[in-house]
Amino acid sequence: MADSLSNRLAIRDRTVVASATPVRARRSRARLVPLLYTAPALLFYAAFVIAPWLHSLWISFWDWNGIGVATWAGLDNYREILADPALRLSLIHAFGLILFYSVIPICFGLVLASLVANVPWKGMPFVRTVIFLPQILPLVAVGSVWKLFFDDDGPFNTLLGAVGLSDLTRAWLGDFTWAYPAVGVVGTWVSTGLCFLLLYSGIGKIDPALYEAARLDGAGAVHEFWHVTVPGLRRELSVAATVTVIAALASFDVVYVMTGGGPGESTMVPGVAIYRLTFTAGQVGTACALAVVLSLLTCAVMFALNRLTREKP
Repeated sequence: MADSLSNRLAIRDRTVVASATPVRARRSRARLVPLLYTAPALLFYAAFVIAPWLHSLWISFWDWNGIGVATWAGLDNYREILADPALRLSLIHAFGLILFYSVIPICFGLVLASLVANVPWKGMPFVRTVIFLPQILPLVAVGSVWKLFFDDDGPFNTLLGAVGLSDLTRAWLGDFTWAYPAVGVVGTWVSTGLCFLLLYSGIGKIDPALYEAARLDGAGAVHEFWHVTVPGLRRELSVAATVTVIAALASFDVVYVMTGGGPGESTMVPGVAIYRLTFTAGQVGTACALAVVLSLLTCAVMFALNRLTREKP
């Protein structure tokens, strides 16, 4: 009788294992399906992003002018970045541009989106197009137009003179104090449209019942903004912050066209510094080292930003 019971238990265990095996196989196949869909994009990303980055990492350990024979430098290129005040300043300027490319545009975009969502009108498609227009323009063209705008005889100085503020006119892009904020203003102008549209679309997803409940509790417009609108835009704010912070740290086009990093080093950013080191100074190893440092700093900032904006379970 004991043997019969043991046989029945063994048969049941084999049946359970046999029935569980197809389930595990189906789950494994289900996990592979997303990978198959993303495989082409991952291959392109590996070929055109990861592989060049690894190649830059390798070059950063060499002293090479881009043409002749390279000599092993070890960590000397990274030490040079830490020792050179101009290269350190370029990194500081990149982080400073976060204020102009990310913080101010997100604040402007949030306020504009909230106002527009509460006061809908027929001309809204045109307004959205005008606000978003800077985002689709080539940054080289944007930099060229704004360079003319801030020129000595440009529209900005002409406007100041017309309203009786001639004492404030100056060569804005040639001023050691004002060149950096002038470049930052262009970054704000470019990024505000993207932030506005992201946040405006996010407001449309917020449940209207939340606003009705807030009004029933006696909340005013300001309280609705802080306690309903802002919490409801956590994901959109995270996306806007991620995109604009990366744009600030990777800035090159606008700065290069408007000032070339000058006057002096007052607007130097890593992108322009890497360009100069590679094509002017012939220090390809140092340029790659600076690029690697910038990419690591960007990843660190993104990690911290994602941790801060992640929704709590």
